[in-house]
Amino acid sequence: MKLEEKTRKYLDKIKKDNKRINALLYVNDKAILEAREIDKKTKKGKLYGYIFAVKSNINVKGMPISCASKSLENYYGTYDATVIEKIKKEDGLVIGIANCDEFACGVSGEYSAFGPTENPVAEGKIPGGSSSGSGAAVAAGFCDIAFGSDTGGSVRNPASHCGLVGVKPSYGAVSRYGLIDLSMSLDQIGILARDVKDAELVFNIIKGKDEHDTISRDFANDNIEIGKLKVGVIKFKEVDKKIQDIVDKKIELLKEKYKWFFAEVKLEHVDLGLETYFPIVYSEFFSTTRRIDGRRYGKKIEENCGEEVLRRLLGGSEVTKAEFEGAYYRKALEVKEVITEEFEHAFEKFDFLILPTVPSLPWTIGKADEMKPEEVYAADALTIPMNLAGNCAMSVPVGTLKGIPVGLQVSCNKGEDMKMFKIAALIENTAQLNL
Repeated sequence: MKLEEKTRKYLDKIKKDNKRINALLYVNDKAILEAREIDKKTKKGKLYGYIFAVKSNINVKGMPISCASKSLENYYGTYDATVIEKIKKEDGLVIGIANCDEFACGVSGEYSAFGPTENPVAEGKIPGGSSSGSGAAVAAGFCDIAFGSDTGGSVRNPASHCGLVGVKPSYGAVSRYGLIDLSMSLDQIGILARDVKDAELVFNIIKGKDEHDTISRDFANDNIEIGKLKVGVIKFKEVDKKIQDIVDKKIELLKEKYKWFFAEVKLEHVDLGLETYFPIVYSEFFSTTRRIDGRRYGKKIEENCGEEVLRRLLGGSEVTKAEFEGAYYRKALEVKEVITEEFEHAFEKFDFLILPTVPSLPWTIGKADEMKPEEVYAADALTIPMNLAGNCAMSVPVGTLKGIPVGLQVSCNKGEDMKMFKIAALIENTAQLNL
């Protein structure tokens, strides 16, 4: 099938279903023309035939990059983020800009200034966030691949809820140039796809050092041999028992098929993930948004943002007050280092770690309004530690509970992204479980 024909089919699907799902905030009005021009090429790139959606905090030239906020609703990308530049070079086509929690501040997809996103595979339920539109767009059949950002689980969370593969690369493995920051020390651009193979293809194109991002680097680990692996199992008491049951049954299948060794791993400080994460995020988010002041850049954020963003701005303002001299931020960074060291010790014993992606099934849209902030934030309790440590992590679909997808999270040491993809492909190649 030519790209133009495929693009038309996706556009028809978007026209039919996007109003209900609200996955895309903007549809590329030049998509057909761009597809036609790519079809004319004699030599096609590695991503020919792949159609992408892009989270609205990642710059795409000429498209509205609002971060799903009224504060930036009139901002259009003036350049392509490095990841966009790389996929376009390989003939990937951007079909539209995806909805998200405003400024990536959320775990559910309910906090966009332009309305919540619905889970295409679980009617009336949240798709997970903050990369809600990215996950929903792939699950709804609006595109093949989507980019999101993952600061504390924002790619893996919707991947789990929508039955997709969601990849958070190692910190620094993928350039963040062109990403509008939530937290510069934790942010990573990630991938949502229908299977591991497609996710790996895209990762291999976008990875690597970029002169525009000083944190980015090359990791030399392409030749990874997978044998009888030692697997560390992380258990959280907060996880829904039935979700844990699916993961445990998956572990038994993996034991039987691959003869891997599994043992529970104890991480003493991993339960402090949430308490460590938010002082860092609040401080860094508050700092990065000072430029959205209504004079030089956008509309003044405090006067135009939603309740969740304002909560984080006020938290950041409090944490960074001069009288505290950065004490809370520094303490959080100290605990972050302790968590990082614990993971490094774990990876000395185990080849990879395994645990559920999310602790519970997605709730009904609107329920977050009735929940305490700490109850909402707990949705990222299992994903945040990997961001704090800088490890690579991936959510892989392993089954369904009450008809709703459940994801299993795989994490390898920082820089071992290619090893993670090989392991995830093997996990993907085992039976799905349904409870």
